[in-house]
Amino acid sequence: MLCFGVGDQGENGKFSYGYASSRGKRSSMEDFYETRVDGVDGETVGLFGVFDGHGGARAAEFVKQNLFTNLIRHPKFFSDTKSAIAETYTHTDSELLKADTSHHRDAGSTASTAILVGDRLVVANVGDSRAVICRGGDAIAVSRDHKPDQTDERQRIEEAGGFVMWAGTWRVGGILAVSRAFGDKLLKQYVVADPEIKEEVVDSSLEFLILASDGLWDVVTNEEAVAMVKPILDSEQAAKQLLAEASQRGSSDNITCVVVRFLEQSNGMGRATNDQAS
Repeated sequence: MLCFGVGDQGENGKFSYGYASSRGKRSSMEDFYETRVDGVDGETVGLFGVFDGHGGARAAEFVKQNLFTNLIRHPKFFSDTKSAIAETYTHTDSELLKADTSHHRDAGSTASTAILVGDRLVVANVGDSRAVICRGGDAIAVSRDHKPDQTDERQRIEEAGGFVMWAGTWRVGGILAVSRAFGDKLLKQYVVADPEIKEEVVDSSLEFLILASDGLWDVVTNEEAVAMVKPILDSEQAAKQLLAEASQRGSSDNITCVVVRFLEQSNGMGRATNDQAS
């Protein structure tokens, strides 16, 4: 299954965006993405996310369906966007845990999200999907992959009574290869959904943003991804190129890429379309 799509930025748009998603070599699809432009209290905001599920698709699908809807309803969305995002991640995680009645298999999801509010780009991350920007020609990671063997993550897990061990890769409780995620009810004491949040100014030096699941980042470096996207002005074509390259390099995972390109015009954001073919 392949999905492609493009957002039409309109005549006076501030950004354009496109996405590409593929099941790849996996037997099932557990990646989800969200790209939307919404009016919130008379202001136009862009919301972009990549959600990589594990233990099935249901957690990632739940986060896709609920996270941004919850966020734009938060009373501090404009006045304290970072707090609103942090609280919404936690709240949505609680909703997911309550909604998940399955006791047979633990499901969870990463989330790498980017919110465009005026001249601010606010990136939040849980898990090992990743956000990378191109600023002044340079590739800059604006999120950190949450892996159990990172010193601070291991310490947090052990202080909560958990453990990290090697089982093909470093895993929480010998099970999960990410140290933060939505869901994962049985490991929730250790695998939190607290996002790390970074804010970037949208100015003339900010060229584009790449959000992608680890199906891309397992085989393509930040610098390589930025170099691939840089000459491709069409955001959907850029996302397709990243997906094709990851596939060609043998990525064994689902692959999802969202590219947001920032444009020179600064007097309004255009309408988004969701043309997509499977």
